[in-house]
Parts: sequence; C-alpha cells; structure tokens
Amino acid sequence: MKAFSYDRARTAQEAIAAFVAAGEGARYIAGGTNLYDLMKLGIERPAHLIDIASLEGADRVDTSGDRLFFGGGALMADIAEDPILLRDYPVLAQSLAKAASQQLRNMATVGGNLLQRTRCPYFRNGANGWYPCNKREPGSGCAAIGGLDRSQAVLGASDACTAVSPGDWPVALTAMDATIEVLSIGGPRVVPVSELYLPPGDTPHLEFALRPGEIVTGIAVPKTAAGRNSTYLKVRDRESFAFALASAAVALDMDGDRVRQAHIALGGVATRPWRAGETEAIVQGHPLTRERALKAAQAAFTGARAGQHNTFKIELGVRTLAVAILNAGRESR
Repeated sequence: MKAFSYDRARTAQEAIAAFVAAGEGARYIAGGTNLYDLMKLGIERPAHLIDIASLEGADRVDTSGDRLFFGGGALMADIAEDPILLRDYPVLAQSLAKAASQQLRNMATVGGNLLQRTRCPYFRNGANGWYPCNKREPGSGCAAIGGLDRSQAVLGASDACTAVSPGDWPVALTAMDATIEVLSIGGPRVVPVSELYLPPGDTPHLEFALRPGEIVTGIAVPKTAAGRNSTYLKVRDRESFAFALASAAVALDMDGDRVRQAHIALGGVATRPWRAGETEAIVQGHPLTRERALKAAQAAFTGARAGQHNTFKIELGVRTLAVAILNAGRESR
C-alpha cells in the first residue's frame, strides 16, 4: 500500500478546504469499506485521506416533514433498522439490510454507499497488469468482453465496459425519485440520484456526475403513498456478502387491485441503477395480475444484450422483477 497523509475534519467546510489544499490525489473517507479494499488491491492510491466520518450533523435523520432526509454520514445499519422506514418504506430498509454483511453495514455510511465504484473481477484483480481494464487504465481494453462474463451487465453496457453497478441502496433510491445534496468550494447543489451515475460509453473510468472535492451531505426522498406497498427483492449466489445477480426495487400506489402509480428500478443487471420506465407504464392504470406483471417485466429487458455466459441474467431479471411487482401489490391487501 502506498504511503499517504491523513487529516480528520470536523465540518464539511473544513473537509472541503483540506481537499482543495491537498490538491490532486486527495480522497474523502468515511466508513472506508470500499476505499480501503481498493487501496489494498493497489487500484486506489490516494496521497492524502480526509476523514469525514465524524462531521458535525452528518448522521442526521429526519422523517417528520414532506420528505425523508438522511445525512450522508448516517450508518447503513441504523437506517436499515429505522422503524418509520420498516413500516412505511420497506423498499429502502430492505435494500440496506440486504447489502454486504452486518459488520460492513455497521461501518458504511449511506452517502459513501452511493459512491461505490462499479467493478467486476477483472477490475479488482487486474492491478498487477494481467488483465486490461478501461476503468483502471483508459484505452487499455476490457478483458470481460469475450472473457468470463457471468456477472456482467446485460443492460447499459458499452464496447468499453460491461461491469455491473454494485449497489442496492442506489437502486431503491432511483426508484423512489431521490435527490442528493452535495457541497463543494462553489457551494451547495442538488443532484437527482438518476443523474448521479454516468453510463460507461467510451469513458467508463468516469463514474459519477460529481465535481472535484464535492461531499454528499444528504439524501432526500419524497414521501409517497407508494412507500407502504414496496419491496426490494435481491437474488444472489449466497445470502450474505454478495452482489446481486438480479434485483428489483418496486413501490406501488394502489387503488384496490389497480395500480395508480409505479416506481420501479433494477439492479444487478445494468451498468448503473436502472429505472424501468417501460415497466411502470405497462402496470400503471391497470389491475395487477400475474400476466401483466410478467409482460411489464419483459419490457424492461427489451434492449438487453448478453455475452457468452450471462444470458441467464435476462430471464432471471424478468422473473425477479415480476415477482417483486406482485409482492409489492400484495402489501396493499
């Protein structure tokens, strides 16, 4: 591991000032569950770390107004067990409870979880130069294309990268129209979660629509009646500490058996959290039946493109989404 210097900030403004002063090579660190891992692999090599785990007010949670608000420094474990979310927005609580392991959730922050790097086995294991990876070294190629691609994306992939976006929480936030509040030397701004993640295109090393030195200070989710009828379904190789092979976040505003409004996003199958607008359009305004749920789920994968070993993810994704839609609908009965 490369040697680095270290600061601990007390306020967001202090952290930003330290970042600007440190210049290129500075990184923020909170729980460190992703960054430390990549540092040990030699993928991330920061020259200076700025600890933002204890910023004043960073762990604030407010569910009393017309929105849900989570400070960027709130712990995943705490939010997953919030009684308001468990009752009124299970899709949010479940997406956190099913992520990683309890030990990691006890350390990881909800803001940091949004900024997990999109990665695949070739990205993680290629720092020694054995495997080309456009995310690590732009222009070097992608070993996953034509390689062992069982876990790779079938939606949103490009000729430069097929790595799957790893998060669960970002999928649920995408479905629920969340926004993030960020702060930099230029002041605060608000970014929709749906615009935070960049498609890989020809530049997969550029992952987030954040400016240098910006800190995620908060996450806001509009309150909606659909929250009560919601679920996060995750299918993976093992029950803990595994990324999704396919996942679905679904929230439905129901009028009897008819869907008034749907909020749906996919994970585990795409290069970023994937809003399933086609699926929403098919279920909205109609009674929720097994046939309609399956038809709507199939529409989400119309443009799917499989590689050599991940064709199964298309059918798995369809079935996972259809079941999640039906499960969310049952919550209203």
